[in-house]
Amino acid sequence: MAVLGQPLGLQLLAEIWECDENKLNDIKYIQEMMIKAAKKANANIREVAFHHFDPQGVSGVVVIAESHLTIHTWPELAYAAVDIFTCGEHVDPWVALESITQDLNAEDANVMEISRGMKNLKRLKKKKPVT
Repeated sequence: MAVLGQPLGLQLLAEIWECDENKLNDIKYIQEMMIKAAKKANANIREVAFHHFDPQGVSGVVVIAESHLTIHTWPELAYAAVDIFTCGEHVDPWVALESITQDLNAEDANVMEISRGMKNLKRLKKKKPVT
């Protein structure tokens, strides 16, 4: 159970630029890379699903006991959108993200960290529904 003021989990939304275009279009490489990142972060993998688009691009998810890692690639833009959401204290989403950016030979990444499941310390007033 989460302690008041402590997040249930962390979510990283990453914009990864100037990646290796060939890697971004290789479904086998992307899948193995995402599994490796999850393992490096100490996550417990439950399911894996990836899809290659025609003419290019890969999307996929690694479902972990602690939530998920997802990726969507645009090889023609040398770009990948990555979402890493982890719950609990033993998985480090930053380790997973570093592994991914290194494996894609990324030159730039913008990341937003979001604390998930934070309970507002102030009591929210409930409004009556409009009928």
